[in-house]
Amino acid sequence: MDNTEFIFGVDLDGVVGDFYGLMREIAAEWLDKPVESLTEDVSFGFSEWGIEPFGGYERLHRFAVTQRNLFRNMKPIKDASAVLRKLSAHGLRIRIITHRLFLKYSHKTTITQTVDWLDSYDIPYWDLCFMKDKGAVGAHVYIDDAPVNIESLRATGCKCIVFSNSTNRGISGPRADNWHDVENLVLRARDEWKTGARGLFEE
Repeated sequence: MDNTEFIFGVDLDGVVGDFYGLMREIAAEWLDKPVESLTEDVSFGFSEWGIEPFGGYERLHRFAVTQRNLFRNMKPIKDASAVLRKLSAHGLRIRIITHRLFLKYSHKTTITQTVDWLDSYDIPYWDLCFMKDKGAVGAHVYIDDAPVNIESLRATGCKCIVFSNSTNRGISGPRADNWHDVENLVLRARDEWKTGARGLFEE
């Protein structure tokens, strides 16, 4: 890991992009159900929407990416783009780390949509990593919403902030409920890294 600058490892889906909001709209179309009938209070994999008889999560995900341009059309989560621009202006190195390449034969589409989306919302980043093992690429602090990713990062000694949503209610903090919380927590982590202080991840 480069110790000359502070690296912020940023997940995209459910953290920067409103993945759950657009997936709910696409799932309603795919299932031929009113969008209001699909709960917003979901767990990871959307089992609450009753998608298993229709082919399950992977089939829905493939339809969303290849037929409805999921990664190009989702909206950013409120304040995410602006806060990332502010953090970049503070000198943090933004490292996007996302596990989007898990479906065969859709990698080019996924990568193209991702880059187009990041550019269209002026989201700053120095590195774009498509990785399942997010800790392998290194960051001083991460933010993620998926319980399996948070637990995996923490198990290997990585510092991870939880971005709150219905999928991760049982995970301990530090926790950000919005992007202003993210800004405050990440700048605090950066200051502790600079001074060698302990606190945020030891409380």
